[in-house]
Amino acid sequence: MNSNQLIEADAFTLRRRPASEKLIDLGFKQLTLLLASAVAIVLLGIFLTVFQGAREAISSFGVNFLITSSWDPINEQYGALVAIYGTLVSSLLAIAIAVPLGVGTAIFITEDLIPNSMREAIGLMVELLAAIPSVVLGLWAIFVMEPAIRPALNLLHILLGWNPFFNTVPQGPGMAPAVLILVVMILPIITSISRDALNQVPMELRQGAYAVGTTRWGAIFSVIVPAAISAITGGVMLALGRAMGETMAVTMIIGNALNFDLSLLAPANTIASMLANQFGEADGIQVSALMYAALILMLLTFMVNVGAQLIVRRLSLRY
Repeated sequence: MNSNQLIEADAFTLRRRPASEKLIDLGFKQLTLLLASAVAIVLLGIFLTVFQGAREAISSFGVNFLITSSWDPINEQYGALVAIYGTLVSSLLAIAIAVPLGVGTAIFITEDLIPNSMREAIGLMVELLAAIPSVVLGLWAIFVMEPAIRPALNLLHILLGWNPFFNTVPQGPGMAPAVLILVVMILPIITSISRDALNQVPMELRQGAYAVGTTRWGAIFSVIVPAAISAITGGVMLALGRAMGETMAVTMIIGNALNFDLSLLAPANTIASMLANQFGEADGIQVSALMYAALILMLLTFMVNVGAQLIVRRLSLRY
């Protein structure tokens, strides 16, 4: 750096900022603080509202609400085990299916495995899939997807009917179609975030991997994916939260059963579906029971988000 540059740098650092600039900076800082606080206040207000509505059911049913499956508005006996089981199983199975498909699709369209025109077309289709309303996907699941997969589900029942997870004859809506429609709904989230994460991997890492003699697939699975794994994991956890809270499409295809059944081929229920179906007609302590179920769903999604933050942080430090 020459003397002229040093003088210009000193002049820049010693320049006195006008009061208007300082006022604008202070105002922007206060505005961002206010907006961030508003988000926290709204979230806290939602939690307190749900908790206040659930207090009667909490005092009446306690922990038994989580481990009993009876849902009898006539006798005022309520338990959310069926809905909790359906929420967890449908979400986890959907994630187990969608993660390989989503990450694989992201790798396919980012690592020059196909021509650019096909990559752009597939990426556009993934984005368009995310824009389809859930009610439309629910109708498609009822009239197209479920009849199409019923022969395969019947075959599963014939081959694995001795297993309690497949011992029910598929007759229409059920857990398995709900899992598949959730896969369709969360696949764009995983694919889009994974694609962006893979695109952000520095070119030097790819070139370094090829320089030491690795193959393309060796570079992808040993260098590129590990470098983007924290962002991919964040996308997966975001998709899991979406799957746990999905309402309309799942409500239309899951069967909304109130009886507990381990079978994936039988009608089931989720917390979100139960709330959508019953809240409009609920009265008395049933409203409080539904608020209790909503509180459980909030806590589950909160645990997913906290777990996602911890996993992403650990993976970021590791890789």
